[in-house]
Amino acid sequence: MSIFQSLTISGSALTANRLKLDVVSSNIANANTTRSEYINGEWVPYRRKMAVVASSQTSTFASHLQNELSGVHVTKIVEDTTPFQAVYDPSNPDSNEQGYVMTPNVDVTKEMVDLMSTSRAYEANVTAFNAGKSMLLKALEIGR
Repeated sequence: MSIFQSLTISGSALTANRLKLDVVSSNIANANTTRSEYINGEWVPYRRKMAVVASSQTSTFASHLQNELSGVHVTKIVEDTTPFQAVYDPSNPDSNEQGYVMTPNVDVTKEMVDLMSTSRAYEANVTAFNAGKSMLLKALEIGR
């Protein structure tokens, strides 16, 4: 294991958490967007997105023998398949013949919880990165 491995792992987690924060903030920003894409002749509301995070560890036999760790990364961004919500608002220009408007499947409360937990994870990785950095600096002082 390399002396800089902890910095690499924390750095990859920082990158993944930053992307997750971007996805969550996009969801919050579009929580009321009723016209996101034009499909089959009609406008469709914004659909909630989620970042899928996975380990970056390679699964080769040699990597398991050496116990190599390489952090995490975002594998893909997927759309939530939860159905849209219909809200009765006949004065809205996006309403259908019955007066209902299809609204995004974004729950702002859930997004705020995701935002707080991801920002806490980001802060924890910054702390781990700084601890690793200070240990490396102390190790350099020993050699003097």
